[in-house]
Amino acid sequence: MKKTILAVDDSLSVRKFISLALRAGGYRVISAVDGMNALEILPNEKIDLLITDLNMPNVDGFELVRTIRQNAAYSSLPIIILSSLADANNIQQGLAMGANSYLIKPFNMKKIQDEVSKYI
Repeated sequence: MKKTILAVDDSLSVRKFISLALRAGGYRVISAVDGMNALEILPNEKIDLLITDLNMPNVDGFELVRTIRQNAAYSSLPIIILSSLADANNIQQGLAMGANSYLIKPFNMKKIQDEVSKYI
């Protein structure tokens, strides 16, 4: 059975690129437009890995990671932050909140496939 990845980004083009890259690697990809949408999807799907942007409306990526890590059911869910926020403070904050990896946009297909393969 294919592993399922939840890709969370308010940019349609980024969601499409992530989906294209990961479907090529044999994964099933579900998309969410922001953290709130992701939190609605999580209880209804078996998600093996989550990729999230940080700058999003409603519930941003930091709040999404924090909320997921506070829920025991998702404590071991691998989370990759994919953001254009490249400064050390954001990276440190994202990892401290419980993300497993932090990738900086722009990114290429190979980089995201390699990063996902570390976890699933």
